Amino acid sequence: MTAEVLRDPDPAKYHAPESFERFVADLKVSARASGEPIIDPRLFSSALGMDIQTLAVRAHVHRSTIARAQGAEKLQTFLRDAIRVLGAAADINGNLPDALFWFRNEPIPTFDYQTPEQLVSDGRASDLLRYILSLRAGVLG
Repeated sequence: MTAEVLRDPDPAKYHAPESFERFVADLKVSARASGEPIIDPRLFSSALGMDIQTLAVRAHVHRSTIARAQGAEKLQTFLRDAIRVLGAAADINGNLPDALFWFRNEPIPTFDYQTPEQLVSDGRASDLLRYILSLRAGVLG
């Protein structure tokens, strides 16, 4: 890993990098300002082109939670699950922007044509990860 200076990304202007590792580093750096070990929900939503209301609905929290209680367990659980799924997806295709598009937009026939975003929102991240790993095994095997 190259030593690069981490900056505090501006959620309003943030565009996801090509690398998943850099994306996670950005989420971590941005959250450091609060002093809490959390995922920055505003930066996450910006990277996915998701408005705050949609993030709140997907995480099953009130939209004021995004601004006032970023460390709320329900919100952070959704974000952690989404990050796990995005990491697995980026691992298969090697590029985060494609994984972000897939997460938000591509219906999966195996799951009644729900998108990965919907599945994570419904608490099915583990099922989705098993599915991704089975795809990966098919690609590698």
